[in-house]
Amino acid sequence: MSKSDLKSTAFDHFAQEYDEWFDVHLHAYRSELEAVRQFIPRRGAGVEIGVGTGRFAAPLSIATGVEPSKSMAAIARSRGIEVKQAKAEALPFADGTFNFVLLVNVICFLDAPLRSLRESYRILKANGRIILGFIDKNTRLGRAYESQKASNKFYKKATFFSGQQVIEFLQKAGFVNIQSRQTIFTGPAEMTAPDPIKDDHGQGGFVVLRGLKGYKEETTS
Repeated sequence: MSKSDLKSTAFDHFAQEYDEWFDVHLHAYRSELEAVRQFIPRRGAGVEIGVGTGRFAAPLSIATGVEPSKSMAAIARSRGIEVKQAKAEALPFADGTFNFVLLVNVICFLDAPLRSLRESYRILKANGRIILGFIDKNTRLGRAYESQKASNKFYKKATFFSGQQVIEFLQKAGFVNIQSRQTIFTGPAEMTAPDPIKDDHGQGGFVVLRGLKGYKEETTS
């Protein structure tokens, strides 16, 4: 059984528990959502790969998602998202379908991260963008997640990456003009308000990277 299959099994069994995390840690969720939102284009068709329960796609008005877990997909569909059951390594879309692709807290579960990012590149239109959010392993939050992996049903088989490692993945996949934002500077359970969104990476536990397909830089967000 692959790492992603093990992840899907855990998420199938505990999808509701996963979804409830966002309500319990509302300030962390709002911080992550705002950091992602800053890179979402104002126009164009998007897809979220690893849409989960739709906690990001729904408020960001992303109508289409991909999710291997049946239980997670069912919750996402209840939030109005059209979900295709598939994996990031083999996306069920034609070349050049979307203006942007979103992946949030997905890369740590992928069997083949680079292949998955190349698939995202394939389904993007010329000058489309990828927005990728993840836990930076070299931060306080990343180290906490790493130390708790053995006892965490969701992250037991996860492989966490640093901001620089993911940037290098994006570059190898063909993306250019990479920008970054970061947030979650305190522990999610300790937050009394959403954390600020700052440029760059390396301090905030949650990092969002944006890369472009092609070499013509966009002029609007």
